[in-house]
Amino acid sequence: MQQDEKKKLRETLLKRRTALTKEQVRDGSQGAVELIRTLTEWKNACEVLIYWPIRGEVDVRPLSMELWQRGCRVLMPRCRPDAYGQMDIACAACEDDLTPGAFSIMEPDADKCPAVASCQPDIAIIPAICFDRRGYRLGYGGGYYDRLLTTDDMKDTLRIGLGYNFQLVEQLPTQPWDMPVDIVCTDEELWRP
Repeated sequence: MQQDEKKKLRETLLKRRTALTKEQVRDGSQGAVELIRTLTEWKNACEVLIYWPIRGEVDVRPLSMELWQRGCRVLMPRCRPDAYGQMDIACAACEDDLTPGAFSIMEPDADKCPAVASCQPDIAIIPAICFDRRGYRLGYGGGYYDRLLTTDDMKDTLRIGLGYNFQLVEQLPTQPWDMPVDIVCTDEELWRP
C-alpha cells in the first residue's frame, strides 16, 4: 500500500466514522468501553494515558470519569504548538482541567496542568483511523503517537488501540518507526495480536 492508498483509506474510514449517528457512536463506544473494563490490567491500573474523543472516535469519557473516581492519575496528550508532531503529557484531575487545543481537541490546560517531566503509565489508550490484526495503526499522518510511544516512559506501558470494528483491516504497510499496540479493542472484540 503506497502513500496514496493510505490517504484514500484514511479518507474512506474518516468519512464512514464521521457519518455515524449519535446512537451508533454511543452504542459502539459502550461496547468497546465494556470490553476494556474486562481487562485485569484495567482494573489494576493506577496511571493511564487516555485521549479525549473527537469527530466520532470511540467515546472514552466514561473511562476517564471512572479513573478520576478511582483516584487514578489521568494523563492526556497535549500537542506542542511550536513543534509539529510532538506531544507533551499532562495530568488532568477533572474535565474542568481541559481546554480546546490543537485541532480543536480537548487537552489539559497548560495554565492548570504543566507537562509532566516523567510518567510511566500502566496503560495507554490510543485512537486511530484503523488498526490491523498485528496491532499496527494508521493515524492521522502526523506521527504524534508513534513518537510518544517510543519514549522511555512508555517502554513498559500496555498499549491498547481502540476503534470500531469497521476500522479493522487485515494488514497495513509498516515503517520502521511504526509502533504497534499490545491489544486491539473494538466495539465487538478484544484481542492481543
